[in-house]
Amino acid sequence: MSKEKNNFSVTPRSQDFNEWYNDVVIKADLADDSPVRGAMVVKPYGWALWENVQKVLDAEFKATNHEALAFPMFIPMSFLAKEAQHVEGFAPELAVVTHAGGHLLEEPLVVRPTSETIIGHMWSKWVRSYRDLPLLHYQWGSVVRWELRPRKFLRTTEFYWHEGHTAHASSEEAVEETLKLLEIYKNFARNYAAMPVISGVKTPSERFAGAVDTYSIEAMMGDGKALQAGTSHYLGQNFAKAFEVNFQAKDQSQQFAHTTSWAISTRIIGGIIMTHGDDKGLVLPPMLAPFQVVIVPIFKSDNQDLMLAEARKLALELRALGVRVKVDERDGVSNGFKYNDWEMRGVPFRLELGPRDLEAGNVVLVSRLSGEKAIVARGEAVAGMTAQLEGFQAELLARATTFRDERIKTADTWDEFTRLLEQGFFVRAFHCGDADSEKQIKELTKASTRCIPLTGEVYGDLEEGVCIHTGKPSAYGKRVIFARAY
Repeated sequence: MSKEKNNFSVTPRSQDFNEWYNDVVIKADLADDSPVRGAMVVKPYGWALWENVQKVLDAEFKATNHEALAFPMFIPMSFLAKEAQHVEGFAPELAVVTHAGGHLLEEPLVVRPTSETIIGHMWSKWVRSYRDLPLLHYQWGSVVRWELRPRKFLRTTEFYWHEGHTAHASSEEAVEETLKLLEIYKNFARNYAAMPVISGVKTPSERFAGAVDTYSIEAMMGDGKALQAGTSHYLGQNFAKAFEVNFQAKDQSQQFAHTTSWAISTRIIGGIIMTHGDDKGLVLPPMLAPFQVVIVPIFKSDNQDLMLAEARKLALELRALGVRVKVDERDGVSNGFKYNDWEMRGVPFRLELGPRDLEAGNVVLVSRLSGEKAIVARGEAVAGMTAQLEGFQAELLARATTFRDERIKTADTWDEFTRLLEQGFFVRAFHCGDADSEKQIKELTKASTRCIPLTGEVYGDLEEGVCIHTGKPSAYGKRVIFARAY
C-alpha cells in the first residue's frame, strides 16, 4: 500500500477510547512495537516531543542548582534487599541478569527499576560532613519494570525518564525540596503540557516503596480516568540508614541524611495524547510540539521550485521569531494527504501557500484546534504567529480545565460514590485512612485514592466528615480524590 492510500481514520474516542489511543500513537508516527514484549520503539516524531519535555525540565533543574550525572543500569541484587519496603514493592517488576560473558554471575544483577539503592551506596562514600550537603543530583535515562499489561508510553517494560535524588542535613530541608519539585512538575504540566493537574499527597497505601511521603500530580484524561503524571518522594532517613549515608553535624554528632527522589517519564506523552487528542488524532500544545507550524506549499511541476523557495523564505521569517517550523516538501502525494497527515500529528497551525496566495501576498492559516481556515496577509501571519500560538496554548488549558472541573463530583453516600465512579467521574469523598478499606473500595469499584489535595491547592479545602466506606471519622481533615486510573 502506498503512503498516499494510508487510512488516517482512527477508532472514535466515544466508541473505544483505548483503541483510539493505540491508533493515534501508531498513525501519528510516535512509536511502534519492538521485538521485545512490552518495549516500544520511539520514532523520531515521538522522540522530538520527548526532547522538548527534556529541554524544559532540564533547564528548571539547573536553575534550581541541581547537577546532572549518570549511574549504571545494573544494580547488585543485594542492594535492593537492604531496604525491606523497597524490595517488596519492586519484586514483581524486576528484570534480573544471572548470566554474563557465558558464565553464571556470583551475584545476580537487577536491571535498574529506579536508582535509590545504588545512589545511596555511592553517597555513603561521598558524604562525610554537613559541609558536603545538600547533594542535588538527577539523571536522564531509562529504567526497566516488567509490566503485565503494557501500553505504549503509559506502561512499557522499558521507559525513559529523569530521576532526581537529593540528600539533606535536615528533614525540613528535604521536605522543602520535595515540595519544590512537586511545584516544578505542576507548573510544567499546566504551562507547557496544558494539563490542569491536581497536586497532593498519596495515602499511605499508595506511597512509593520505602518513602515516608509521596506527592503526585494527578491529571484527568479524556475518558475521565486519572493519570499519575509525576511524583516527588520524601524518603526520610530510610535509605540513608540502609546504606549508611551519615555525616558529622555542626554539633559534632553523627546523623543520617534525609533524602528525596522525584521523576517524570515518557508517560507524560501518553497524558498529552489522552488529554487533548480528538477523532482526527493528536492535538499538541504549542509549548511542546516538535513543529508549531507546518507550511504546505501548493505546486505543480512547472512552479515547484518557485513555491518551495517561497515556503522556505516564509519558514525563515517564522524561525527568526523563535517558531518551530516544518516545510512539507514531499512530492508525489496530494495536498489533501498532507493536510490529513499533519492534522493526525497534531501540529497547532498549518499555513497553505499557493500561487494565487503568493501573488496576492496572502497565506491560508488553519488552526488544528478549531479547523477554521482564514486568508491572512503574509506579513500579518508572520507577525501574529507568536500571539496565535499563545492563544492556542491558553485555549487548550482552558478546555482541559473546564472538562476536568465538570467531571469532578462530591459524594457523601456510598450509593452516590459508586454511581459517580461508574459514570466515569473523579469523586471527592472522605476516607478513614484504613488500608484494608482502600483495598476493598478498589476491589468493589476499580477506583483508587489518587491524592489528598494540598491545602490551598484546587480541591484542597479543609473539611470534616465520615468515611464513604466505613463510616469512621475522616483521617485527613479534607476530602480525598478517588478515580479509576491508568
